[in-house]
Amino acid sequence: MNVSASLPLLLAGLLTLAVLMAWVRLALWRRRAPSDQRGRPLRFALLCLLQPVVALLLYVTLLPPRQVATTGTLVVLTAQADGVALPADLQGQPRVALPDAPAITDAERVPDLATALRRHPEIHSIHVVGAGLEARDRDAVGDRGLAFSPTPLPRGLVQLSPVATATPGAPFDVSGRVQGVPNATVVLRDPAGQRIAAVQADAQGSFHVTGLARLPGPALFRLEVLDGARRVVDDATVPVWTQASTAPRVWALAGAPNAEWKYLRRWAADAGVALHLQISLGGGLQLGDAPLPMTADTLRRFDLVLLDARSAAALGDGQRATLAAAMRDGVGVLVRTDGALPPGVQRMLGLSLAGTDETEFHLPRPAPDDDAWRARRGAGTTDAPVDADAIPAGLPTLARRALRTAVPDAIPLLRDADGTAVAWWRAEGRGRIGAWTPTDTYALVLAGHPDAHAALWSQAVGTLARTTADTSRTPPEDARVTQRVVLCGLADGARVTSPDGDVTRLQRDPATGGAQCAGFWPRVAGWHQLGIGETTTPFHVRATDDAPTLHAMAVREQTQRLAARTRSDTVSSTVDGPRGPAWPWFLGFLVAAGLLWWLERRRPTAG
Repeated sequence: MNVSASLPLLLAGLLTLAVLMAWVRLALWRRRAPSDQRGRPLRFALLCLLQPVVALLLYVTLLPPRQVATTGTLVVLTAQADGVALPADLQGQPRVALPDAPAITDAERVPDLATALRRHPEIHSIHVVGAGLEARDRDAVGDRGLAFSPTPLPRGLVQLSPVATATPGAPFDVSGRVQGVPNATVVLRDPAGQRIAAVQADAQGSFHVTGLARLPGPALFRLEVLDGARRVVDDATVPVWTQASTAPRVWALAGAPNAEWKYLRRWAADAGVALHLQISLGGGLQLGDAPLPMTADTLRRFDLVLLDARSAAALGDGQRATLAAAMRDGVGVLVRTDGALPPGVQRMLGLSLAGTDETEFHLPRPAPDDDAWRARRGAGTTDAPVDADAIPAGLPTLARRALRTAVPDAIPLLRDADGTAVAWWRAEGRGRIGAWTPTDTYALVLAGHPDAHAALWSQAVGTLARTTADTSRTPPEDARVTQRVVLCGLADGARVTSPDGDVTRLQRDPATGGAQCAGFWPRVAGWHQLGIGETTTPFHVRATDDAPTLHAMAVREQTQRLAARTRSDTVSSTVDGPRGPAWPWFLGFLVAAGLLWWLERRRPTAG
């Protein structure tokens, strides 16, 4: 129980009881006294009236009334506050300057917002001026009203989505938004500084580029924002962690031997994919690996079943039912539609494919120009040299079955250069099933583009193959030196290992409840490792001068959200101030008590 809050009630109760007892004493005395000693009724009325007056004066002497105070607003100056004009109603209000604020003569320097609020306990409203509140200061706002006068929007890269963990040889996506740069071009460079992708930002400044991860481990790509004159306006590091995943187990059933299966087998061997290939020659004869029965036990051994039109048509009703049950349990199925599909296969695909003709199509170029394309391909090796003439010649023309789907929930798996879908997939229980219309992707290898062939099939197999639950944690966004990083989902013994080998033990904040979060303040830039038990999760910490506009926009948006959810934006408020002086009330108490004493001692006369 709060003693300071209960003291006024306790004192008021005691004084009220004293007044009641005094009234009872006066009434009994007047009733029992002889008539010639009772005095006049006016004296009795004054004695009764002075009892509560004396009690009230004693109360306000001991607890003087609080003064009514208009708190005004505490003006909090942050970075770039000198570029923002203060509203007229804030002139004369107390000002504090946080450490990142510019030098301002009439502002009180404070190390953080919490210190400023302790020095000004009467403040119930805050007006932030400048770039916004850093993470160290946002928690101190509490339920106080907050208004925000921000600086103009930063010019450059203001939004960048973190890159998910990539796999070797697979592409990764980088997306974000540019502010204040007309006709902006966004360029992605690999760790060696080679330009591997470039794209024009749209009218809203949004962009999407694709990079290529090569070897397992950490890598720092770089994103550059160019204006219309091809000058670099802003740049930022793009951290990419490439981790080799467990190779999928693929069971391929070929209805006949052809070049497509030959080069698929070669790609699987190079990519480390466990491929079990059975090629039917007709008449019960088969090539490749030992034949396996289509049973539930067999299908549990694989993550993806790859069929062509002939092998899919050769499945009996029982085999299709077994395959459908395994698919609902998580196995993936991909059908190469290189021939006519019987109704049973169409029903199994569930894609309502129509059309039987063969047509030509072109794949999109993997890079905006030849130089970027060469950078993406790399220098090659002695065993696998890069064809120098393949890039000027471009990608070859490929053939596909002119099938189309009328199912609204079919998701494109592959698109041509015009954006037309040439492969689809859909979910079936815990698994996925897809239709693949290209018939001669091996032509990419013959034309000197084995990397493009590998990228196609890596994407297809990676999308449809059985997946296991991802236990990795999402890395924090925009972690940077000296700024608080919030890490959640922590267990006992969680730790962070810095690039210099320093290990920091994390203490969970009990206030976060089931989220189990802790704060971490990195000292150095680079790759850090979050360790929980036997598992580790990498995350990158930016240097203080890396992507400053990205950080400025994040601080601005966080402060705006904080201002939107606080209880009010009131510039000033009327609250109870400190207690006033007690001596005037004490003088009044002495006068009233003296008058009461005089009336009590005065000899009554007959009324």
